[in-house]
Amino acid sequence: MHPFHREKALPRRSLKKLISLLIIATGFILTIPIMFIRFRPSQAIISPLPDEKTSKQTTTRQLFQKKKDPSDLRKKIQETVNNRWKNYSVYVKDFSTDFIMDINEMVIFTAASVNKVPIIAALYYYAGKGEIDLDERVTVQPDEIQDFGTGSLRYESPGSVYSLKTLAKLMIGQSDNTAAYILANHVIGVDKIQTLINSWGLTQTDIVNNKTSNKDMELLFEKIYTGQLTSPSSTQEMLAFFKHTDFEDRIPALLPEETSVYHKIGNEIGVLHDVGIVEQSPLVYFIGILSSDITDDKESAQIAAEISKAVYEYLK
Repeated sequence: MHPFHREKALPRRSLKKLISLLIIATGFILTIPIMFIRFRPSQAIISPLPDEKTSKQTTTRQLFQKKKDPSDLRKKIQETVNNRWKNYSVYVKDFSTDFIMDINEMVIFTAASVNKVPIIAALYYYAGKGEIDLDERVTVQPDEIQDFGTGSLRYESPGSVYSLKTLAKLMIGQSDNTAAYILANHVIGVDKIQTLINSWGLTQTDIVNNKTSNKDMELLFEKIYTGQLTSPSSTQEMLAFFKHTDFEDRIPALLPEETSVYHKIGNEIGVLHDVGIVEQSPLVYFIGILSSDITDDKESAQIAAEISKAVYEYLK
């Protein structure tokens, strides 16, 4: 016998079949641990697929939703006014889109108490720069009492002491004229306020002559709301003053309760205004309503409220 035992060779066809079976078996053995790891509940990574129905609805809305046309909203406002106002301006700017609707936005009106917006903006700007201390206390002098219009300070005895922050709150919340007079004339300086707001691009606002436009007020409110003038905490403080006022019969009056409105009204004989920002996430927009030559304050406040509601419903 030959020293080395030689197995009998398999036929070539049988050899190929055996090799194929070995390859399949090896692949199956290697696959088992991979499958086990992949589908073990504790190690599974689940990527949720988008809901097919929701995806189709979103795509349909994007394809067929009509782009908002300023002329549509302008027509709604004109129908709301219905010739009850002779001279008015309405300006709307949606901060989340490029939508702008304007009616006489650059016409200059008597500002009335809307002029208190530049005063508080300047006050908090200089406080942020460290030039003014909002906790500083001042004593109200007899010649500073403005014995007209709204606000509680006119009824206080001279010699009362208030912080600058409290005066700012009264100026916006109560539209207090004595507080505004002290802050503008004796704390900041009228000329200093004018120079500052001009540098911000407000070209139609005159502090001394009490004039402004909707275009200027939009620019200023946008700077306030977006925190461009002072620190985040001071910005929130200012906005709180604008949100809680004694005069909620115009822009906020017909809006849902959950809506936040940061605004300032203005009143004089024949003049009724309201300007500010409406917020109900994700919707944020400026709306300014200025009117002059009015004869009925109550009716005009109602018209302003109806305009505000029409704008809200259109943008929402």
